[in-house]
Amino acid sequence: MNETLALLMNHRSIRKYSDKPVSEEQLAAVVAAGQMASTSSNVQAYTVIAVTDSDKKQALSRLAGNQAYIVECPVFLVWCADLYRLKKSAEPHLGDSPTYEDSTENFIVATVDAALAAQNAAVAAESLGMGIVYIGGIRNAIAEASELLELPELVYPVFGMCLGYPDQEPGLRPRLPQPAVLHRDRYDPGALAEVKTYDEISSAYLAERTNGANTAPWSQLMAKRLAEPVRLHMQDFLKQKGFMKR
Repeated sequence: MNETLALLMNHRSIRKYSDKPVSEEQLAAVVAAGQMASTSSNVQAYTVIAVTDSDKKQALSRLAGNQAYIVECPVFLVWCADLYRLKKSAEPHLGDSPTYEDSTENFIVATVDAALAAQNAAVAAESLGMGIVYIGGIRNAIAEASELLELPELVYPVFGMCLGYPDQEPGLRPRLPQPAVLHRDRYDPGALAEVKTYDEISSAYLAERTNGANTAPWSQLMAKRLAEPVRLHMQDFLKQKGFMKR
């Protein structure tokens, strides 16, 4: 195993940060690494907003479900899918030509671009000794968060990312067995059998992590997740922002 694989295999979410600052040079390097991620047709349809203002971090923490680590981390990055820049940059060249920035395909492109860039940035941060945790809770009150960040049309926050130096050493969370996710030449429904093995592994992991307070297998946790009406406001919000109109 080489150094890069070792780094990737050691990833864990960090939810407690030291008071050691992230320098502007380090932030620039992390974002530069993000910018080198693959991007569809070179559209680079994302923007990242670095939030360091304590009042804004407090507000974002509240909107994301009072997650304290948003306040505690030195830098909170908000990764946004951004078709506004694409639209405005192209306008002088289009004349009366119809455009399709509001298509579902372009929404997917921008969302994927943001995710690819963010994961590159995450790996870069970890290579510098920092830690991260993704914050999907930024979408809990997405309209309010977007207003706070002054996001224009065709821009939405995909997720947040806490960035800083770890003040904890959490254990590695086990993943699904590889045969469950790596299929050969076709989708293999038989791979579902691997979930039973993973249920046992994940149950033992949770039991150790919670001192026996929680032993729920992964499939049970996923059943609970699917049965929750999570962020059903997203579709209306995205259409109001100009996305997915066709």
